[in-house]
Amino acid sequence: MGASRPVLLLDVDGPLNPYMAKPHRRPLGYSTYRTKPRSWIAANPQRPAAFVRPLRVWLNVDHGARLLALPYDLVWATTWKDEANDWIGPPLHLPELPWLDWPHEHAADPDGIHWKTRHIVDWAAGRPFAWVDDELTPADRAWVADHHAGPALLHWVDPRHGLRDEDFAALAKWAS
Repeated sequence: MGASRPVLLLDVDGPLNPYMAKPHRRPLGYSTYRTKPRSWIAANPQRPAAFVRPLRVWLNVDHGARLLALPYDLVWATTWKDEANDWIGPPLHLPELPWLDWPHEHAADPDGIHWKTRHIVDWAAGRPFAWVDDELTPADRAWVADHHAGPALLHWVDPRHGLRDEDFAALAKWAS
């Protein structure tokens, strides 16, 4: 990763996989992919792996090129962790990306911020970053403003639609 470019931290479910869209109505421009990540199999311990039903994700193949065209170093910031490189990156034609390994997933935070927020700020260590996620709140923005030494954009993405033109425009504008 180049030190002169900001980092774009990518959540999968919400920004790239609009999981809150109508259950049987794939959003325009998206294709259905069936995945069976280790974490999905582990969430179904009552069944042998061969009998775990695949997880459905919706992905827009155009997002890969659009993300790569942005002036950022891309990093996975998702519970998919390294498995985003196996299941999400290939359909989007993304190269293997670095990923954040969460010390505690879904743990309640004493300040009421998202469970990823502290770890992201620690990981970024003052480096400029943009973070796209569907679970960001004003509390996260305020906490990052108070605790991160560099510029940061916390960009909420509607999990019913995933990344849209206006999201890509906001990311490009902020990076410039």
